[in-house]
Amino acid sequence: MSIIKLQDLYFKPFINKEEIAVIVKQLAIQVKADLPKGEVPIFIGILNGCFLFAADFIREFNGDCEISFVKLASYEGTSSTENVKQLVGINEDLSGRTVIILEDIIDTGNTLQEIYNIFRDKNLKQLKIATLFFKPDVFRKELPIDYIGKNIEDKFIVGYGLDYNGLGRNYPAIYQLSTQPKMKNIVLFGPPGAGKGTQADFLKDMYNLVHISTGDVFRFNIKNKTELGLLAKKYMDEGDLVPDEVTINMLKAEVEKNTDANGFIFDGFPRTESQAEALDIFLAEKGEQINGMVALEVPEDALVTRLLERGKTSGRTDDTDESKIRNRFNEYNTKTAVLKDYFDAQNKYYGVNGLGSIEEITQRIAKVFDTL
Repeated sequence: MSIIKLQDLYFKPFINKEEIAVIVKQLAIQVKADLPKGEVPIFIGILNGCFLFAADFIREFNGDCEISFVKLASYEGTSSTENVKQLVGINEDLSGRTVIILEDIIDTGNTLQEIYNIFRDKNLKQLKIATLFFKPDVFRKELPIDYIGKNIEDKFIVGYGLDYNGLGRNYPAIYQLSTQPKMKNIVLFGPPGAGKGTQADFLKDMYNLVHISTGDVFRFNIKNKTELGLLAKKYMDEGDLVPDEVTINMLKAEVEKNTDANGFIFDGFPRTESQAEALDIFLAEKGEQINGMVALEVPEDALVTRLLERGKTSGRTDDTDESKIRNRFNEYNTKTAVLKDYFDAQNKYYGVNGLGSIEEITQRIAKVFDTL
């Protein structure tokens, strides 16, 4: 989950789809447990917001039931209005029935009051209210709410059926109103030998950004015998890959050291989709985001030649054996290159020609940086 923008506003991740699923399931179990054996309730969803909640709730409800909907409106922009208009009623005969209202969110209680007014003269057996979210700090009515999925603070949210000016209902998770991100955070990407480190050194000074190199971070933690460094060394000494969690925690620590930074260039991280997701979540919690992945694109044969030449002076044995170099590219293509699809799906992937002089490549990257 990363920050999303809907028209003029930004929203940060708040409740993921897995937690929502747990909440919905628990509500369905509670409702079922309170019903007399054999009773068939009628659930009434309040449109538009509750359609996803109602669908998932009904699937989790273990028993016979009926479902209907009524449409009300009480929002303009991000503020709840005092006037609630009934747009679509229900036609079923509800006499003697147990009616359970499914609401996506209850805040001031204006919509809830209208619901009670609608059903006051329907000769129901009983009326109950089940809401996915409840804002207790702004609730102003003396009305019962029988089932509450989760209490939340009074901040505007979107997703899972909830919208901002008609947008955002289709997101499977819940996002909370946030401020506009202030940092410029870039993932500098490319295969071995593409020149990421060289370009990062130029770009960090041009844009006053902090360069975080995974290799440097690992070496620092191992050399200084930090808790994370010792843990990483233990895995490495045993010939095992360092778990994502350890790598991510090292990177988080580096970000926390530079809270006043204008942004970061992430070099060598993320390497996997799970690391990319973790980075998105970590930054989103701070109201920030990855602005883009800038990838240096260089033909493999040209890189092999470049690395073999580098190996003559670098002292790195893995730069002197073409088979080892090709194996590194295979590792890159099978595991790391999938990140292109991950960032491309967010419209954040920018490929840059990595052939030419250092200055020419820097200029190409700078043109992309200036648009982010």
